[in-house]
Amino acid sequence: MLESFTKARAMNFPRQVLAGHGCVDQTGEVCEDFELKGTALIVTGSTTGALAADLVRRSLEQKKYEVQQVQVGVATQQNLVKVEETAKDVRAGFLLGVGGGSKIDLAKLAAVNLRIPFLSIPTSASHDGIASPRASIKDGGNSLSLNAKVPMGIIADTALIVKAPYRLLASGCADVISNTTAIMDWQLAERLRSDDFSSSAANLAKYAAESIIDNASAIKPNLEESVWVAIRPIIISGISMAVAGSSRPTSGSEHMFSHLLDKIAPGKALHGEQCGVGSIMMMYLHGGDWKRIRGALQMIGAPTTAKELGVTKEQLIEALVHAHEIRKDRYTILGDRGLTPDAAERLARITNVI
Repeated sequence: MLESFTKARAMNFPRQVLAGHGCVDQTGEVCEDFELKGTALIVTGSTTGALAADLVRRSLEQKKYEVQQVQVGVATQQNLVKVEETAKDVRAGFLLGVGGGSKIDLAKLAAVNLRIPFLSIPTSASHDGIASPRASIKDGGNSLSLNAKVPMGIIADTALIVKAPYRLLASGCADVISNTTAIMDWQLAERLRSDDFSSSAANLAKYAAESIIDNASAIKPNLEESVWVAIRPIIISGISMAVAGSSRPTSGSEHMFSHLLDKIAPGKALHGEQCGVGSIMMMYLHGGDWKRIRGALQMIGAPTTAKELGVTKEQLIEALVHAHEIRKDRYTILGDRGLTPDAAERLARITNVI
């Protein structure tokens, strides 16, 4: 299938990706290789500050960088302002997002707003935002997905990531597995609506998903080798969005389901967990092998049912019925009218989600 180029789009990629045991110690060297100048501002949280941020600071100071640090919580507009104001106060030349997804998202958004570089240094891998040009931020009661800055470099230290709760890694794997239905939705939109489609981006996203599925049996708790198996596809999944110029290769009907569930039952499950369960059901609608998706999730230890997500049958059905309303500009297997309550319940029962 040929690429669709109806309009020009920029494609920015990480210039360097390090993944492995102890590679956080190379942070200063990476910044020096990039010829980054000025004060380094570490964006981190309370749980990561004592470990990863201290290692990053030490590595930077060994290369004679002046280092400042800002501690923030979840990705909100208020915390974004805090990061940006701190960066201006210390005259930061570049940012380093050190922590989970929210810290990296805040660094991404601040970097694009301030027009300075940033590095992504994850301490967990709960979704594919480690490398993507997208960021999620809460504004009031809404969660917004925004264009952000692609990290100049990614330093994924497997010795740090393995110390995070295993549930986060399993969620990241589930998020990548859900690429399978996102790609099918994208192909459907191209056929029925002539939407722009990038086979290069789709192939990257599919490769990432298949890598996780094929190696699901090797992804286990408290095993650093499992992080190594998972982290590469998680990063590649994020890069596929940079190739596409949108989140299309990794976000379809299963993500709409997840976003609606966030509204109905906030805080019950992780983003990737919800996308994984959504992908089981959306694969059934596409006529694909939904049992393979479910089997891989079960092998990894990610949720496959409403009960495991911590939501009720009624909440799950409501999310399915209204999922199509989340992004009316994005055509998926749910169509323009979505599912009826009876169809939604039947879908959930057939796939053993309820």
